[in-house]
Amino acid sequence: MVTDDPHVLGDGLLPTPFTAAEICAATGAGKTITLFVESPDGSTHERVNRFHTTDAEGATLDAWFADNPGDVVSSRVTWRELQEHAAFPADHTTVSTEALDLPLGRVECRRYDIADAPGAPVETYWFSPAHPGMPVRYEVPLDGGILRTTVRRIEPS
Repeated sequence: MVTDDPHVLGDGLLPTPFTAAEICAATGAGKTITLFVESPDGSTHERVNRFHTTDAEGATLDAWFADNPGDVVSSRVTWRELQEHAAFPADHTTVSTEALDLPLGRVECRRYDIADAPGAPVETYWFSPAHPGMPVRYEVPLDGGILRTTVRRIEPS
């Protein structure tokens, strides 16, 4: 099925919550996202993502653990690649709306629950229309429990 909708990236995929252009418009050089990560073993850490050298196609993304700011990993990302992270298969995904109380405040979200098969572990992603880009929370099942990542702060450019 061919569509002109920039939210739909291919056959069998649900519309993404944001287009590449919307992510680009919301992500200027210097935008910084601080994440709180909870591992299944009970350990926690903060991770920081910062965008720089932005252009119409993408940006350089620096990422590091907050307790080790000198150990930065940099990579070039395109706005389309970031959009593709939210291109979920229609036949394995349920979409709903839900409000979450997060460090960002009370956030209205579009919730995506993805399971490869009935009874399979479910990955869950919450995207906030007010914050185009990565999910404001996501939970991924791993051996031993759930890996949960929550956005704590978004500092605009």
